[in-house]
Amino acid sequence: MDDLAPAPDAPIELGETGEPRVPHRLFALKDKDTFVVADAFGDIVGMGDGLFHNDTRILSRFRLLLGGQQPSLLSAAIAQDNVFFTSHGANQALPYPGGPVGPPGVLHVERKRFLWEERLYERITCMNYSRDVVLLPLSLEFGADFRDMFEVRGMHRERRGLLHPPEIDGRSVRFRYDGLDKVERSSVISFSDPPGRIGGQRADYMYSLQPEGRLELYLEVGAHNGAIPGRERFRDAAARARWDMRSRRRHGARIKSSGRLFNEWLEKSRADLALLTTRMETGPYPYAGIPWFSTAFGRDAIITAWQILWFEPSLARGVLTYLAAHQAEEVSAFRDSAPGKIMHETRKGEMPALGEVPFARYYGGVDTTPLFVALAGAYAERTRDLALIDDLWPALTGAIHWIEQYGDSDGDGLIDYKRGKDSGLANQGWKDSEDSVFHADGRFPNGPIALVEVQGYAFAAYRAMAKLAHHRGDQDNAARWAARAEQIREAVERRFWMEDLGTYGIAIDGEGELCRVRTSNPGHLLFCGLPSPERARKVAKQLTSAAFDSGWGVRTLATGEPRFNPMSYHNGSVWPHDTAICAMGLSHYGERDAVVTLTSGLFETANTFEMRLPELFCGFPRMAGEPPVAYPVACLPQAWAAGSIFMMLQACLGVTVDGWNREVRVSDPRLPIGIDRLEIDGLRIGDEKVDLLFEHAGRRVDVQGRGPTGIPVRVR
Repeated sequence: MDDLAPAPDAPIELGETGEPRVPHRLFALKDKDTFVVADAFGDIVGMGDGLFHNDTRILSRFRLLLGGQQPSLLSAAIAQDNVFFTSHGANQALPYPGGPVGPPGVLHVERKRFLWEERLYERITCMNYSRDVVLLPLSLEFGADFRDMFEVRGMHRERRGLLHPPEIDGRSVRFRYDGLDKVERSSVISFSDPPGRIGGQRADYMYSLQPEGRLELYLEVGAHNGAIPGRERFRDAAARARWDMRSRRRHGARIKSSGRLFNEWLEKSRADLALLTTRMETGPYPYAGIPWFSTAFGRDAIITAWQILWFEPSLARGVLTYLAAHQAEEVSAFRDSAPGKIMHETRKGEMPALGEVPFARYYGGVDTTPLFVALAGAYAERTRDLALIDDLWPALTGAIHWIEQYGDSDGDGLIDYKRGKDSGLANQGWKDSEDSVFHADGRFPNGPIALVEVQGYAFAAYRAMAKLAHHRGDQDNAARWAARAEQIREAVERRFWMEDLGTYGIAIDGEGELCRVRTSNPGHLLFCGLPSPERARKVAKQLTSAAFDSGWGVRTLATGEPRFNPMSYHNGSVWPHDTAICAMGLSHYGERDAVVTLTSGLFETANTFEMRLPELFCGFPRMAGEPPVAYPVACLPQAWAAGSIFMMLQACLGVTVDGWNREVRVSDPRLPIGIDRLEIDGLRIGDEKVDLLFEHAGRRVDVQGRGPTGIPVRVR
């Protein structure tokens, strides 16, 4: 994602118990530009977790204690719709003042929380299941350090702003911080019951619970003060949050299969996309992932929008419009920007505002600009929405101008990159960790570096512009851009192909030397349709071999290559979105059986992660009876991981929605393993909708188009 992504050899953060505090053990909720990450107890201890608002941690400590101890954990979960987090616990032995110790396990403790309008709501419920009166000392510890996200991720700052003493007001505590950027940041924690004792870091209560007695304590945390928390406020905000999530999940066609667990995967993935999607002035936009990347990224959003484009094109419209509005207008080495380039990342915290890091609006992604153009072409093909293309045309021609004038820095006809300042990203493709591009002997290449998949994206961008120009009546530019696409195709086939290895090299360095390493990157060439059928078959053979296919998904780097490490970020791990792109590429060249196998692997992976696919997981080979190995600091949820199932499903079904001709085409359809029937209801083309039914009939899959519309469904 960026060069501050947690490295595999970085120390794993430890909580107070010594247990690893990593995202696959943590639980996240999000609303707009606010998100919360806590452990299974619902606690926050300031080790990568917290309540964050605009890339600043506004609550860094939040612990519930019963009798001075953490409750025993029974269970914890995020609701299927991603609105509520619930933790169930029980008391440990409770001290009676001046008397005996009360027995453990007689009090049930439930913590239920959600976010609404960028505010945290929580209800703590305690139920006494004993036959005796229980005296319950209940305490809450809290604090706010106002650390910037980059500090939380490990960056050291020489200076910080002024952290004021907490301000205590009966049933609330306010925290304030004056940043070096002259911005005051604050947070307030407030309680429904006035504590018996309250300080700047702790609130203490003493409750007496009768047999079968129950207590409810409500609290709220936000950037500003609000009304007194209570049951009615909690219920009203909860109903609004659930209704809002429901409405966000209803966009696009509905997909349902004959498999219960497969449906759960579909629904959870859809819920994760709804959770991560933020409404901007320009339309919906998927934030990349929680906790490290809960902001607008260019590449991630483009891929996510492309994954669901076939059944829900409105996300692509929002992504294209937002990125066009934030296109670079000037040359800046610090921000790696140049006129026409599409944004890589934006941040709202104190450090980006001060220029301590370049990510306030950063453009250090070599692939985002051609991907932007290619997505616009795919969107137009899917929707026939030439009105949006007309609006975007200045941005699209500006992006092509960047590719032509700035993308090829050394004049060899290939799109390349070299960062402008050391503060920027060393590698600027999707594999952007510092060790992800190298030669066969393990040495790192000198820049500028031309990545193989980026040439595929540029090929797709030029082809898209040629088609769009044709539909706009500009035949001269249509011919020119089509010819440029073929020039890129010829250059890739001539300069990147490795006949002895049966695949394409990952990159060409500044000296013109090919990095002869087997990676998953050529799978993206298949996705773009660049290779010849003969070479595509050889790449497919590589991607489906044991060197790449771990049994759970496609490894980013083949086993046996230098720097292979199944626990690394990019050099042997499995990324679901990468597997999905490779699968779609395989599907383009008719490799449906391989797609079905890869889909099965990802489905079984999701099953071990509670029907969620993480950002990545380790690339160890599949072993009988053992689950995939988690990557310790992967984002969960992650947008393009959540969207992977939908691209995989399209690749299996062979579905193409042709907006230009207002028809649906289905080619050599397959159903995922274990699925006998799959329905797609309300697939929209223009103002009309069509329903599709895929059903096993012996060894083949039958396809039926249903509905009152005249949209033809053509099956091959």
